[in-house]
Amino acid sequence: MCKINPRVDFAFKKLFGSEENKDLLISLINAIVSEDQQVVEVELKNPYNLAAYQAGKMSILDIKAKSEQGRWFNVEMQISEDYNFDKRAIYYWAKLVTEQLSEGMMFKELKKTISINILDFNFIPNILEFHNCYKIINTATGQDDRLHDVFELHYIELKKFITSNHKITNALDRWSTFLTQAHKLDRDHVPKELSDDLAIVKAISAVDRMFNEEERLVYETRMQSLADVESKIASAAQKGREVGREEGRREGREEGEKILLQRMLVRRFGEMPDWVLERLQYARPEQLRQWAEQLLDARSLEVVFSDKLK
Repeated sequence: MCKINPRVDFAFKKLFGSEENKDLLISLINAIVSEDQQVVEVELKNPYNLAAYQAGKMSILDIKAKSEQGRWFNVEMQISEDYNFDKRAIYYWAKLVTEQLSEGMMFKELKKTISINILDFNFIPNILEFHNCYKIINTATGQDDRLHDVFELHYIELKKFITSNHKITNALDRWSTFLTQAHKLDRDHVPKELSDDLAIVKAISAVDRMFNEEERLVYETRMQSLADVESKIASAAQKGREVGREEGRREGREEGEKILLQRMLVRRFGEMPDWVLERLQYARPEQLRQWAEQLLDARSLEVVFSDKLK
């Protein structure tokens, strides 16, 4: 069984961002992009480097690569929930575009830049598909006229792959199975659905022996850091639920007070004019209590709603 979780960004970077494993990166990219964008060779622009990571020069563990056709790829694994990830994804796509220009290219020479984001959480609401691709289209026609064909962004939501009980029918299914089920996979007993894919077999074999002692320490530290983040998120969510319940009870009490006061007013003065209903709608709790006291002796609505509160 694989003891290393390939979804942890440090492990993902080592597995797919190392020179000796470029074939795995190519296989992963080709599993995601369309048939007309398949790549044969890639040049890693920020290959895995332990020393650079330890020196703080590789704090973002994405993978940047350039294909033989000149297309640029940014591949990122995100294991912690980040519900602003759409903005982050656009930022890193744009950053990679500007890096092309920094190499001395002119605008007309800009190549297509494809951002691939593999997420270990559900992100896109109301969509059951685990793989979604975004492009720039003509909103008048709803078509991709390829006028702005430099942009393409993919989201792979692994949680949706698991919950949908998706059948393994293609390369993306196989890679998604590997990423989500690595802890169940044994290099000596590879399931039939995966055994015909040489890249997957290599990944299963490589994942547990790819770290030396120093790297494993970094990996375990990273795992602990991610666990701490998850714990804080869970604590914040629990606190939010508790606050929400109390807030709900408070709002319920206030709404009940408004309804009770309105019924008393109707019984005393008949149908309520719009200005009264509006004041009730936006009243603070202390105003409601004041109006209820003034109602006892008031002979008109104007007297009831004569505020003395600041």
